[in-house]
Amino acid sequence: MRALLMRIEQATGLDRIGDRLQLSVQRRISDERVRDLLHGVWLGHPLHPVLIQVPMGAWLSAAVLDMLPGQRRAATTLVGVGTAAAIPAAVTGANDWASLSREQRRIGLVHAIANTVGIACYAGSLVARLRGRHQTGRTLGFLGLAAVGAGGFLGGHLAYKQAAGVNHAVPELHRISAGWHPIAEFANLPESGMISRQVDDVPVLVYRHGEDVTVLLAHCAHQNGPLDQGEVISADGHACVVCPWHGSAFRLTDGTVAHGPAATDQQVLRSRVVAGVVQAQLP
Repeated sequence: MRALLMRIEQATGLDRIGDRLQLSVQRRISDERVRDLLHGVWLGHPLHPVLIQVPMGAWLSAAVLDMLPGQRRAATTLVGVGTAAAIPAAVTGANDWASLSREQRRIGLVHAIANTVGIACYAGSLVARLRGRHQTGRTLGFLGLAAVGAGGFLGGHLAYKQAAGVNHAVPELHRISAGWHPIAEFANLPESGMISRQVDDVPVLVYRHGEDVTVLLAHCAHQNGPLDQGEVISADGHACVVCPWHGSAFRLTDGTVAHGPAATDQQVLRSRVVAGVVQAQLP
């Protein structure tokens, strides 16, 4: 299984399809507000893993009922609910997939193909059940469950092995030792500007706003991009730093994600000014 997954990760032949689909998704979901909604920026957590619970739960429950007598109507209802709920889950997944790295997109593409096959099987199962062909409906349902199960396995590999959708900045915290660390002279900080410093060997951004200072991890939560090379913009009335890799924007005052594809906030360290020296420590 590991060898198969590695072959998919290295399957450059998938890039011709993946690159075209990526452009298509980006064109179709071009509005930044819609992308942020689908990424889960408003939720503070990727939306796609939340939405997939509904179709998977409905389909698994339908499979159990299919093995019990007298549950045809209930099983048909659950197949319909799961099939309908799979559509928004697929849309959020496509939106997330379009902002992944190429190796991640290869696994994600096969993940999407498996799930598409599963949805097609369940759609056929629903039609068969509504027409009274319940045995055919059950067969298609079990085939669909096998397909989405394979897709779910690939989704797990994408999240847990390839770290798609996780906060890439948080592991940096484990490299910072306990206690307060001096990082800059307050008087040398530019007003409403950011500078790059290090806490131990971890790069951080230091941002001064009036008499307050914010210290953020410098690696982007989305895909570990260099925020210290990013542009400072104003978004919704807040000063934000934009990652130069994929365009995620974070508020410089508190690390809150302003725009995706990142769905989680940028990690902020505790900070204080003692005798004119800015100090930071673990949150």
